[in-house]
Amino acid sequence: MTKAVDHAVENLRLEIAPTTKVFVDSSYVDTEDKGLVLPKYTIGAVRDLLLRAGANLVPERKSADVVAELRTGAQAVDRKGFLVGVPAFTIPVPLAGPLSTPEVAVFKRDSQRGISKVALTLYNAKTGALVNSTGVSYGDSRNNRYAALLVFTWSEQDVMPEKIPEPSGDADAPAPSRRPSSNPSARREP
Repeated sequence: MTKAVDHAVENLRLEIAPTTKVFVDSSYVDTEDKGLVLPKYTIGAVRDLLLRAGANLVPERKSADVVAELRTGAQAVDRKGFLVGVPAFTIPVPLAGPLSTPEVAVFKRDSQRGISKVALTLYNAKTGALVNSTGVSYGDSRNNRYAALLVFTWSEQDVMPEKIPEPSGDADAPAPSRRPSSNPSARREP
């Protein structure tokens, strides 16, 4: 799900003057915990986008030049399964309790697709006049797992990067700069 949010936020086209004081209004984001949706991650991703664009985030609306109103329209995971074979099932055995049988898959596909829809509207904190609107942005992610002939398994996904860097373990290493790069291609992951 978070990769779908990342894709949706990366697709937001945002123009803001550097050092503009911005308050992020997340009141239009459903933050109720429903077990699957990660509203705080979405809010954090948008805050990160604003910081990378050069904004200075402020904790209160009254000290802001601009209010960034975030809204989400959808965040969900669609799951589909397909099995050629015998599914796992439980057989009641008198006096011994239930006996579970394993799944026997000649071919199996388990597909998961994460979807995220976000938008961001920037308006003047004093006058309420529109400063910028990103419009709606969609993001998705996928994770497909396959099994064939009981022993062969493989997957296709865009959730994890192909190579995960090893942690440096250097606690004294300087934190990366939060200022945007002058090279536009350096701001986004490929």
